[in-house]
Parts: sequence; C-alpha cells; structure tokens
Amino acid sequence: MSTDSPVSARRQLRERLDAREFLMFPGAFNPLSAMLIEDCGFPGVYVSGAVMAAELGLPDIGLTTLTEVASRVQQIARVTSLPVLVDADTGFGEIVNLARTVRLLEDAGAAAFHVEDQVNPKRCGHLDGKEVVDTQTAVRRIKACVAARQDPDMVIVARTDVRGVNGLDAAIERCQVLVAAGADALFPEAMASLPEFEAVRNAVNVPILANVTEFGKSELFSVSDLKSVGVNMAIYPVSLLRLAMGIAERALGTLQTEGTLADLVPQMQTRARLYQLLDYASYNQFDEAIFTYGKQP
Repeated sequence: MSTDSPVSARRQLRERLDAREFLMFPGAFNPLSAMLIEDCGFPGVYVSGAVMAAELGLPDIGLTTLTEVASRVQQIARVTSLPVLVDADTGFGEIVNLARTVRLLEDAGAAAFHVEDQVNPKRCGHLDGKEVVDTQTAVRRIKACVAARQDPDMVIVARTDVRGVNGLDAAIERCQVLVAAGADALFPEAMASLPEFEAVRNAVNVPILANVTEFGKSELFSVSDLKSVGVNMAIYPVSLLRLAMGIAERALGTLQTEGTLADLVPQMQTRARLYQLLDYASYNQFDEAIFTYGKQP
C-alpha cells in the first residue's frame, strides 16, 4: 500500500517533466500489475481506456463510465506511490461533465490524465474511421480541464487524433491551439514516423507523449528513437494485458490437450514472489501487533 500522497506524486511528475526526463508508463491492467511496475523501477503507471474496456468484455468505443474509470484509478493509486496517468477518453460527456471528470480523477489520486478531440462515440486511435470535433470544441475541452483542476500540479495532456483524419499539417496546427488553450503536454496520436514526432516537437514547447502500442499505425519505436526526436514520455497501454492474455490462452490450450500445467510451472510467478510483491509479511506483522488472534487481557 502506498504511503505517499497523490499530491506528492503529482509534484514528482511535474518536476520530472520540467527537467525533460524521459518517462515510461507501462499500462497496468489491475492494481497488482501496478505494484509490479513500481517494483521493477518504472517512473509511472498508465491506466488505459482500452484495457479497462477489454477487462469488462467491451470494445474500446467509449462504453466505460467515469465511475468505473475513477474506481480503477483509486484502486491503483492506493497501491503505488508512482504518478498515475489516466486515459479520460473524451471526458465522459459534454463540457460540464468534463469538469466533473477532472475533479473525480483528482480525488481518485491521478497525477495526470489525457483528454482527446474525437467525437462521441470514440474509436481506438489506431483504427480507421475516426472523426474529430471542430477546433472550438477541442479548445473548450482543454479550457474546461484547466478551470476544473484543483491541484495546479495535476498534468493535463491534450490528445489529438487529427493526424489520422486530416493529416500531419492539420495535426500540428491543432497541437499549437491546444497548447495555447492551456494543455501541459501533448499526445499526438498515431504518428506515422519519427520525423512526424520531430515536426510536432519543433512546433510546440511542452512535453510530448508517444503511444507505443502493438498492432497499430505507428512502429514500435525504441526509447532511443523517441528521445532522438524530442519525445518526453511513452505509454505502453495494452502490452502487459496482451502478454498475460496470450500466455493464459496458450496455457488453457495446454491444460485442455495435456490435462496438466506441470510443464508450465517454471513460467509462472512463484508463490514466494507474489507474497513478496504483496508485502504479505507486513500484514502478518500488523495482525500480530494488535493480537487479533491472541488472548486479550
């Protein structure tokens, strides 16, 4: 369980972004995976809307609710001291709803969130057929976030999907407008190449986030690739879920055909490692310290 406050995590993220450090945010598909991300030394955790939807057996088309997302953010922020970056989709409604979204995510412990300029219902950013709102609406979304924010260290990331709809020049123009509206950082979605990221970098002076997702429109750029063109953050939204589900599916096939998982035990996380990650011993110590099961005087 985290002993640091969300305020501390937000301040930490702000300072690292101001220093232009390169930050990696693997996507957590549950609180336990967030604990693993921290234990492995990463600087932040990402809560993906696509992962939230998939966990619920839904496609990523804006079907998850603000309550569901805020609840998951709270669960994850409770178990890690890392800054939590949240996918807020299009804000879960109109402008007044977006203001409430910001408040609830802040209360839940988020350190940053991104809101996008797609129309409702939205689509996965790496699929064809996306539509984006007009510039005025996109600007109003960011201004609503800025106005609703209580903690000035909460990082507002403006995501734009314009590249896949109207091309790079239009995307750069949208990025500049969103920064002028108050965005602290930019998430230009589905960039086709490193030079495109570099073009965005040359057009704005705020941190830039890259979405490193498998099976998408962009290549799986390395950290050194992204650093070379001035990108400051990278999210790996669905990677851990895809790996976990891929291994689970193969294991189920093995169990069905062979009737045992004995050969796969070496690939499993051990009980000892799980207990270490959960800090099982500290719970026992707490229990013993208050004599839950002992005789009371």
